[in-house]
Amino acid sequence: MLPDMLIDQFFKRGKNFLGCRYPIICGAMTWISDYKLVGDVGEAGGFGFLAGGNTPLDLLEKEIRKLRDYSDKPFGVNLVTVSPIYKEQLRLVCDMECALVMFAGSIPREPEIRRAQEAGAKVICFAPTAPLAIRLIKMGTDALMLEGSEAGGHIGPVSLTVLLQQILFEVEDVPIFTAGGIATGRMMAHLLMMGAAGIQMGTRFVMSDECKAHPNFKETFRRARARDAVATPQFDSRLPVIPVRALKNKGTQAFGKLQLDIMQKLKDETIDTQQAQYEVENFWAGALHSAAIEGNVEKGSLMAGQSVGLADKIMPVKGIIDELVYDAETELQKLKQKLSAL
Repeated sequence: MLPDMLIDQFFKRGKNFLGCRYPIICGAMTWISDYKLVGDVGEAGGFGFLAGGNTPLDLLEKEIRKLRDYSDKPFGVNLVTVSPIYKEQLRLVCDMECALVMFAGSIPREPEIRRAQEAGAKVICFAPTAPLAIRLIKMGTDALMLEGSEAGGHIGPVSLTVLLQQILFEVEDVPIFTAGGIATGRMMAHLLMMGAAGIQMGTRFVMSDECKAHPNFKETFRRARARDAVATPQFDSRLPVIPVRALKNKGTQAFGKLQLDIMQKLKDETIDTQQAQYEVENFWAGALHSAAIEGNVEKGSLMAGQSVGLADKIMPVKGIIDELVYDAETELQKLKQKLSAL
């Protein structure tokens, strides 16, 4: 690293909140963010989240225990509030005294935020829109995650550049982390200068040696362009599914057919809205496993953010983080020289 690093000044709020060397977060990715990847990110100075998703309680408990045995660095657990076992997972992470909990999927209830905090955890909540960000702060969240629609997997409706102006520039009450389309140290430097406490990436960490994703999955990412990562459409308001951004393939076509089938079932009243949403989530969980773990990149789900166009090489986790920090510091030094010349 460079001597007298400027970047350390911008890291302070995020690193103090997370308890790590660099406020560079590996986002929770179903089937992918296992104890080893999260532990390796922590050992390299970053911060990782285990993916709760629909993980059965016994398996989630095992992952937490394995992670604690593997590394003594801090980590968090991401809980999806629309999961059918979400409440049981929340009870588990509280009982196991996990230090940081991230609520994703939809807005958690205020008592759920308090419950995590009373168990000793800090809480981060996703804020896909400005009104929700203000609401979450009033509910007591300790920090916010602004994830733009450029991100991979389940996404919100607003781009990161707009969220920065609506929320990051206006809110100082809590630390604000940013996600969606981020893959370089130069971008990280500018986000930190804008006031972000840190960044979160998923797609870039898929392209790491330590990531368990199938070689076919990684190779597809390597060859992909930014415009190949597209969001799924909502066909009908009767089925309010959360859009998913992934590389377009036969899997995305299959999801379109699934939506039509589910809408017919809703029309026939053979299922209700909650059951319909469970069918959708089960589809994505299975399709992602097929691609990411089994290597079926033609029919499985290739969840990826638009930053896939920037993730064109596989590197060790430490190499990724070191590169981000070095490039961010280099960018800050360049800007300092430009400003001093004015």
